[in-house]
Amino acid sequence: MHCRVDSSGRRVASLDVDGVIKVWSFNPIMQTKATIMSKSPLLSLEWATKPDRLLLLGSGVGTVRLYDTEAKKNLYELNIDETHPRILSLACSPSGSSFVCTAAALGRSGTVESGPRLPIPVSGQLLLWDTKTVKQQLQFSLEPEPVAVNCTAFNHNGNLLVTGAADGVIRLFDMQQYESAMSWRAHDGEVYSVEFSYDENTVFSVGEDGKFIQWNIHRCGVKQSEQDLPQDATGPFVLSGYSGYKQVQVPRGRLFAFDSEGQHVLTCSSSGGLIYRLTNGEPALDRVLSLGGHKAPVVTVDWCSAVDCGTCLTASMDGKIKLSTLLAQKS
Repeated sequence: MHCRVDSSGRRVASLDVDGVIKVWSFNPIMQTKATIMSKSPLLSLEWATKPDRLLLLGSGVGTVRLYDTEAKKNLYELNIDETHPRILSLACSPSGSSFVCTAAALGRSGTVESGPRLPIPVSGQLLLWDTKTVKQQLQFSLEPEPVAVNCTAFNHNGNLLVTGAADGVIRLFDMQQYESAMSWRAHDGEVYSVEFSYDENTVFSVGEDGKFIQWNIHRCGVKQSEQDLPQDATGPFVLSGYSGYKQVQVPRGRLFAFDSEGQHVLTCSSSGGLIYRLTNGEPALDRVLSLGGHKAPVVTVDWCSAVDCGTCLTASMDGKIKLSTLLAQKS
């Protein structure tokens, strides 16, 4: 479900649908550092920024755990909200002093049966927690109604927070005033993944409608570019087996990741990661490289830019994670 590299670029944490977390290092060799088996179902995972050995784990029973990957023990287990037990997303502010978590009421599950989806909006909350006092600081107002927020991302200094929700709306929050700066209808269907661009003048989003869109944050709701992505890049992800067996997984982790200069983007596909170059024209994406190496659909990606050469992580439905090291081309 999730695969994330920490801010130092030294460790990776991954989480599967059975609630097993692995923490491993990959330099110079790949080595498992910790294995955590969770009794309760887990839905979200995020590295803390300071200290970067801490892992935030969001459950399906209304709790967030702070886990120390070096001491290999839980530091805290926070009870978020019983009425909104699904912790869908976690994001740690760059300063390390706080984190946001999104909590949703019980709605659709991670594996959906085939059949029409009911368009009932699931109630949700967006909350700010203080990492030092381990207490909730505030609850953000979600207009026009409290909705399930699927994805969250801070900008480089933590002054801005961008969120994408089940109602297709992207909301941008001013983290100095703790209020919504702007919001706009971004996708038909849910927003699955959001990230700030390298220069932070725009945000990128991927939605249930299969679109990869760049938005200008200085002009509310103005598109700078839009591109249709293949279905295997956005989900729902399907793994087919013998005698009609079919497993369907709704997107949970991040669906795209940028390199350190923000020139390239890594996306999911049915057989591995795909790298595109971001163009300023049409089409918005120019396919550069296929990483391959997976027999099952890739469901989440990450790109470590802390080290000189890029390290791409691709994780697939069959529990496989591939680490690809990209070497710089000398022109």
